Amino acid sequence: MHDSVSFLKLVKLPHFFEDNGDLVVIEGCVSIPFDIARVFVVRAPDGAIRGQHAHRKCSQFLTCPSGSIEVVCDDGRQSAEFVLNHPSVGLLVPAGIWSQQTYRGPRAALTVLCDRRYEAADYIRDYGSFLDFRAGKSG
Repeated sequence: MHDSVSFLKLVKLPHFFEDNGDLVVIEGCVSIPFDIARVFVVRAPDGAIRGQHAHRKCSQFLTCPSGSIEVVCDDGRQSAEFVLNHPSVGLLVPAGIWSQQTYRGPRAALTVLCDRRYEAADYIRDYGSFLDFRAGKSG
């Protein structure tokens, strides 16, 4: 995986339609490039800003099953913005990328699939510390 926002892109997931509904499939090591160790869902009110952190080791795959979420990713030199607004589209955020999500609409939800279990020490929650991490000044 690359740790520059220039390599980030939206990923189209398999999407199947039937008369009684549709189905989106996410498979570890197939749809996304890692085994899935953890999954969580975040719901927030319109305009809420969440995330605002990076991970030292954990990669995440973000998808929006409901509403719309604006995701800004930053590698310490440049940033890129993505809009997640359909469950069949996701964004792979590798370790070492700062991510912030803004929730749009009354029912916005984010599903996050991770390649690692929760580790509090893996989080970088201060942007200055993130820049030091990117510069190799901290572990």
